Amino acid sequence: MSQFTRRDFIKALAAAYPAAVLTIPKAHAASKARVVVVGGGFGGATAARYLKMMSPTLDVTLVEKNKIYTSCPLSNEVISGFGELKDLQTGYDGLKKHGINVVFDEVAAIDPAKKSVALKSGTTLAYDALVVSPGISFNYGGVEGYTQELADTVLPHAYKAGPQTLVLRKQLMDMPDGGTFIITVPKGPFRCPPGPYERASQVAAYLMANGKTKSKVVILDANDSFSKKGLFEQAWKKFYPDMIKWVSGANDGNVIKIDPKTRMAYTNFGEHKADVLNVIPPHHAGNVAVSAGLANDKGWCPVDMLTMESSLHKDIWVVGDSCVHGELPVYAAPKSAHMAVTQAKVAAGAIIAKLNGQPAPEPFFVNTCYSIAAPDWGFSVVHVYRVEDGKLMYVKDAGGISPIETPALAVQRKLEARYAEGWLRNIMADAFA
Repeated sequence: MSQFTRRDFIKALAAAYPAAVLTIPKAHAASKARVVVVGGGFGGATAARYLKMMSPTLDVTLVEKNKIYTSCPLSNEVISGFGELKDLQTGYDGLKKHGINVVFDEVAAIDPAKKSVALKSGTTLAYDALVVSPGISFNYGGVEGYTQELADTVLPHAYKAGPQTLVLRKQLMDMPDGGTFIITVPKGPFRCPPGPYERASQVAAYLMANGKTKSKVVILDANDSFSKKGLFEQAWKKFYPDMIKWVSGANDGNVIKIDPKTRMAYTNFGEHKADVLNVIPPHHAGNVAVSAGLANDKGWCPVDMLTMESSLHKDIWVVGDSCVHGELPVYAAPKSAHMAVTQAKVAAGAIIAKLNGQPAPEPFFVNTCYSIAAPDWGFSVVHVYRVEDGKLMYVKDAGGISPIETPALAVQRKLEARYAEGWLRNIMADAFA
């Protein structure tokens, strides 16, 4: 993976933007078709907005359970107290202003044969094209002793931002000096690959800022490496020496069982006592997608890499964290907000093309991911992908990762922490405004 400068970053965005947006074809004969979008996160909101922008006479309906959306990106900063949940939230008025019909309801069933979506309110929506973007659901049974009830009460995973985020924040703030905060990480793939390690950094930042310097943060990881490992380890050594301990899967970091009463985490050969136990359970595609028969035996939704159309059911496009875009694990697209946005734009172009009997435009995919490891210390990765010989491949020299060493390291890290905030504002506006 190449390292990159700010100039390279701008080059990457310049390469990605027209490929992801400007190549979407204009709609003609089928412009009054009915498109239903299930899920109002980054992927679903972007798909609805861009479908309507590119073809204003399309009948676009977005189905979303919650009236307020809360961003997962930057929610770790809420846990540490360096951010506020309200700053990560938005409503759907912007989409309504574009002429999108926003329905606050839950999906009861999707019938691919009848091309209909049944809602729990009793309404049935017919579609010519369906976008499914339900995010992820959790396999609580993947960790013995863990349940959804525990997650919603005393042992929040906080891997969907919202009320659980605030519960975990309070638990951290109540933890005594000398206590241990344990984060368990499932085997990949999972949403936001750098997320657990940024969370560990933010927890340590809170502890240092509040004089709880005798405390420990332990990451029990089912994996043997992680995203931006060198950059995180550099930050840990600089800001939190001897406070953060990472235990890999090869070193018995895979948690298979917990005791919620004692807050004990058990691996195959050991046990770890926590004052705060943050269990991140294994993931699979959102339950709506699984129930509709869109998932494979691994729990993820395979798609045509060129269009995002489901490999299992025609006229259904799956975008965001639920889909598996390429072969696991080597060519899989990361499950990130930015990737969901790009996939949504590719899907919008493919849908409009198919409705009008046109070939789908050639897609490019972009992932941009920021991590904030300490106040004024951020770093990022940018990748642009294209599909070559049925594989998702990096576009050489179109992205990279923040350098570990530069002549003005502290300045660059401070700037990237600010860029992270600007990136979130821009991506939220792109999806919801």
